[in-house]
Amino acid sequence: MVDHSRMKLGRKAVKTDSRTLKLSRYVKPTLPPAPPAVDWSKGITEWGLMLNDKLGDCTIAGAAHAVQVWTVNTGTMVTVPDPVILNYYETWDGYKPGDPATDTGGIEMEVLKDWQKHGFNSHRLLAFADPVWTNLEEVRQAMHLFGGIYIGLNLPNTAKTQDVWDVVPNGGPESQAGSWGGHCVYVVAYDQTGFTCITWGMLKTMTLAFWNAYVDEAHVLLAADWLEKKGSPAGFDLEQLQADLKLIH
Repeated sequence: MVDHSRMKLGRKAVKTDSRTLKLSRYVKPTLPPAPPAVDWSKGITEWGLMLNDKLGDCTIAGAAHAVQVWTVNTGTMVTVPDPVILNYYETWDGYKPGDPATDTGGIEMEVLKDWQKHGFNSHRLLAFADPVWTNLEEVRQAMHLFGGIYIGLNLPNTAKTQDVWDVVPNGGPESQAGSWGGHCVYVVAYDQTGFTCITWGMLKTMTLAFWNAYVDEAHVLLAADWLEKKGSPAGFDLEQLQADLKLIH
């Protein structure tokens, strides 16, 4: 049995913005269904903790894991160094080293806006668009097209000691969403039984039931690292998305 109880979380309450692009607007009806399984992990099992064992910087760690995934699938894997992770946790999430009271995590939406505006250690985020996270076909399609997905979880205490994250039947208060806290992860693989994310430096699988019970936000990241190497996916209207971006900035 694993024990994640000493690990940190750090995703604050979900924040929404009515201007956020919706993924469904840019997926053409002619796009074929998503493959039954996708895995962008390239067989890698050690991804680095990104300080998330000591600090509630999961919103930054998730971004750094996304960079690893994109770069390993388009060339050579790039790992953002811990001092850089720390700097972004300070700049984007307000952490002040030596002051535990400021180690309160971050808001995914705000982190992504900062990333889009300023870049993340030279890695550019061209845009982000939100799928309906309860629409698993849309989520799988997004992961297939763009190399994963950045999500928020409202974790239960029961997740602390599970090898595979799953819903505990009749788990009582310990299984309630948020009884542990909010967490941000980058999801790198799926099949017909569940999803696999990167968290605390390793791959972690969750069942479909767990996804449906505890995921409460999802964002597709359109990264230069990915699109400049692979091009715009067939069946995705990148031109329309870029036109819409100009209207909201």
